[in-house]
Amino acid sequence: MSPSPPRPAGAVPDAAPAAPHAAGQAARRRAPDRGERAQVEVYGIRHHGPGSARAVRRALEEFKPEAVLIEGPPEADDLVDLAADPGMVPPVALLAYSPGRTPSADGAEATERRAAFWPFAEFSPEWQAIRYALEAGVPVRFCDLPAAHQLARQEPDADAGDPGPAGPEAPPSAEDGRPAAETPEGRDEPPEQDIRLDPLGWLARAAGYDDAERWWDDVVEHRGDGPSPFPAIAEAMTELRARLAALPEREHGPLPPGCLRREEQREAYMRRTLRRALKDGYERVAVVCGAWHVPALLEKVPAARDERTLRGLPKTKVAMTWVPWTHGRLADRSGYGAGVRSPGWYHHLFTSGDRPIERWLTEAARVLREEDLHVSSAHVIEAVRLAEALAALRGRPLAGLDEVTEAVRAVLCEGNELPVELIQRRMVVGERLGSVPERTPMVPLQRDLQAEQRRLRLKPSALDKEYDLDLRKALDLDRSRLLHRLRLLGVDWGVPQEAQGRSKGTFRESWTLMWRPEFDVELIEAGAWGTTVHGAAAARATAMAAQAATLAELTSLAERCLLADLGDALPAVMRALADRAAVDADVAHLMAALPALVRALRYGDVRGTPTGPLRTVVDGLVVRVCVGLPPAVTGLDDDASREMLGHIDAVHGALSLLGDDDHTARWLRTLRVLVDRDGDRAVHGLLEGRLTRLLLDAGRLDDVPDRMARAVSVGVAPDRAAAWVEGFLSGGGLLLVHDDDLLRLLDGWIAGLPADAFTAVLPLLRRTFGGYAAAERRAIGERVRRLDAAGPPAAARDDDIDAGRAAAAAATALRILGWEAPA
Repeated sequence: MSPSPPRPAGAVPDAAPAAPHAAGQAARRRAPDRGERAQVEVYGIRHHGPGSARAVRRALEEFKPEAVLIEGPPEADDLVDLAADPGMVPPVALLAYSPGRTPSADGAEATERRAAFWPFAEFSPEWQAIRYALEAGVPVRFCDLPAAHQLARQEPDADAGDPGPAGPEAPPSAEDGRPAAETPEGRDEPPEQDIRLDPLGWLARAAGYDDAERWWDDVVEHRGDGPSPFPAIAEAMTELRARLAALPEREHGPLPPGCLRREEQREAYMRRTLRRALKDGYERVAVVCGAWHVPALLEKVPAARDERTLRGLPKTKVAMTWVPWTHGRLADRSGYGAGVRSPGWYHHLFTSGDRPIERWLTEAARVLREEDLHVSSAHVIEAVRLAEALAALRGRPLAGLDEVTEAVRAVLCEGNELPVELIQRRMVVGERLGSVPERTPMVPLQRDLQAEQRRLRLKPSALDKEYDLDLRKALDLDRSRLLHRLRLLGVDWGVPQEAQGRSKGTFRESWTLMWRPEFDVELIEAGAWGTTVHGAAAARATAMAAQAATLAELTSLAERCLLADLGDALPAVMRALADRAAVDADVAHLMAALPALVRALRYGDVRGTPTGPLRTVVDGLVVRVCVGLPPAVTGLDDDASREMLGHIDAVHGALSLLGDDDHTARWLRTLRVLVDRDGDRAVHGLLEGRLTRLLLDAGRLDDVPDRMARAVSVGVAPDRAAAWVEGFLSGGGLLLVHDDDLLRLLDGWIAGLPADAFTAVLPLLRRTFGGYAAAERRAIGERVRRLDAAGPPAAARDDDIDAGRAAAAAATALRILGWEAPA
């Protein structure tokens, strides 16, 4: 990441940059309008770094300021006191959003989403400055451009989950996941315009490093006690900005439009806030900001010019609050565009005190032992020695994450990459979810959700957590209803999973839960639908029913309402569903709608939800499907037949689940009518084969061998025969394992195909048999080998033949042929 929001725009155009030696004076200046007594110290930091955080804390304790200014939105000034609450546990973030915006029923906002986060970790310098000020009783103010201006100009496509103050205009840096500018071949020094794109990378290359992250870690983050780094940081940033200001504007490098102007406005507002603090009588003021901004705050810029820069900025209404954040999001390019690659490692460096390498490797050994991997104390000792030796060979002041990871891989994991990946997930990122106090400003919907989470013992977590819910238990049933209601509101905290290795009945559900920070934004937006999760979900479901465009959307919505137990919304949904079903004449639409409705009926039975209106709609759909299916399957081509096959399978499974004998009988009669068609009225071979199999499984056909023999006879085109076989066998291969007659017919048909016909139908056969389980394919192969070994079937013996009458007939036949009949 960069030492500031990665937006190193140029200095204020018509102001001469501060001289390097001036910046080196402890990043300090005296305010001329307050006389010689007023002192200002500016601490240039990287927004998330343990060394920077410790240095800021030490500098503040030595300077003892009367006021502290921190880069951040001024609207959050009234929320600073919450940082002292014991319930405030980092990582957390300030959230700015535009209140009072009502999303549309389909989930899209009426206008573009406008929200921004300012994240803080325990090892963030700004967080340590806030904590110091609150403990010392010193006023704290945020000094960056107000969120009201930043959100008013935020791009429509900005991601609310990653919108930091830089928004979409922030240029790339070496650490935000995008490539920094590269040095052209044949040049010993990078072009100076690269300063704007990657200031840390420029300084790192000047110091002989090829990795900006490693250079910053060595010179700042891995520092122990020692002189303050801020004078040197200020001097370096002043020199970089002076070089950049001297470049022609056309050589500034590729920047998004408006980036320079935006930088001017942000720094002008910082200077305005500083002047106001001095005017309020504070004689010792400390400013904590991104390192790139230090020279701009040390400059003597007339107040009138800053006021002109800030005049006419767009503005919108905003609200601020604290929300939990995660280390995983810090590892992304989040607010300030200053994500860190290893938040867990940084947290360890900041909190471990002495002997950080030994403590880290000891914890790594514990993680591996929890996974039943053998790691002894001797492994840890040797890993520490290797990490320290690598750091010494590379000239580093302390073994960094690279050295420690190499020691883990070589010693603790013995070259195996899988355990190293486990350490990466558990420790290097060190995923954790912060928390905020109950008195934090929230919309009513958020407070209701928190109450439900406590009641149902569902604690939000930044890690995936599996829940297997038994809907016969009241607690699990209420948990399921809450998760389904949140999904209706667009908050996918829980994602349903297919149950494996256990019962798949309607009384069981499996969920994966993981909380993400952006859910707070979605809850704020969903607050327009109601003050409780239940009420908001019901209101949104009602609105979705009014706007649904298709029957499938309404059937899915009805199912979701039953799962969420939204009795208030169900009548409106059912009315819309009945109206739509009554006018929709497309049989495919009706068939697509039926399975979801049947599932809803079954879930309603398990959950105790009244389903009378839904049953009426289902009954009507079944009758209309059975009446409309015969004409709908006439004259279908290959693609349409395959699509119709999916609908037929879905309806057949739904009616089996429904368990209504009358509906099942009506459906099977319809299928029998279809398979008995012949000539021009015959259905597609794929459908005929599948319908034959369904009727066979239902016990409604006793002439399947004859039907198969006709389907694969010589007079049938190979492609139709192959389609019939594919449809018939799509229900599974066990039938061939247990029915020698069908297997022999199929084997004889395949063996008798001409070479060109065999090549044509081979893909269809491969697709059919490829869908079988390996055990089924092996069993079919064994049966075919046995049939070959046994030879052709013996002639069937009929014990009812009259031998006397047969002898007379045989004698007549022999005389006709001119042969003598046996005596």
